[in-house]
Amino acid sequence: MDLKEKTAAILKQYEVGSRFSYLPVLPKASVLIPLFVRDGEVHMLMTLRSQELRTNAGEVCFPGGKRDPRDRDDVDTALREAEEEIGLPPDQVDVVCTLFPIMNKSGLLVTPVVGFIEASFSPRPNPAEVSAVFTVPLEFFTREIDHSSYSATGIAGLLHSFQFPDPKSGSHYQIWGLTAILAILVSVLALRKKPEFETGFDSDDPVSFFQHNLNKRISKL
Repeated sequence: MDLKEKTAAILKQYEVGSRFSYLPVLPKASVLIPLFVRDGEVHMLMTLRSQELRTNAGEVCFPGGKRDPRDRDDVDTALREAEEEIGLPPDQVDVVCTLFPIMNKSGLLVTPVVGFIEASFSPRPNPAEVSAVFTVPLEFFTREIDHSSYSATGIAGLLHSFQFPDPKSGSHYQIWGLTAILAILVSVLALRKKPEFETGFDSDDPVSFFQHNLNKRISKL
């Protein structure tokens, strides 16, 4: 079993299926977390939002957006948005799993969809939405170096921030907030490795932890 197959098999164990079908109807969004193998390491692809956008301009995120009435499910939303934003054809994504949804600060229920793409994929960013595309090895999100955090109300009680020096472009990217949480989660699950820093959530059983937190937030709506 090669690294891609091994990583996919691990992540498939966290497929939520219909576990969250009991949730009330809430505004929904999905993000695609594209993974690929390069030089014996698993990497994830990330984007920098255009400065022209009205919300979260200039922030690092994953391809994604709000559910469209035409979308059949969370996977459909994530794949459609990825094609619109970075020119990634849906048939070039090997969807591995849909992870548990997380409510963002605006009350939007965000569902992460994890899939593998080819390392040779060449992004074609839509300049109206994306100003840069870059990749980060999963291992980066388990190390203390370039990481900082402080206590905050919200997703996991800690706000995480990473400063990533991209060796390819020479640019430095700040990865923080919900995007940082999702990057940590996928890295912890895929690598089966505890980070060198306090995460604010139970890395041994993140599904139950985030489900409990989500239920608490929903009960207050």
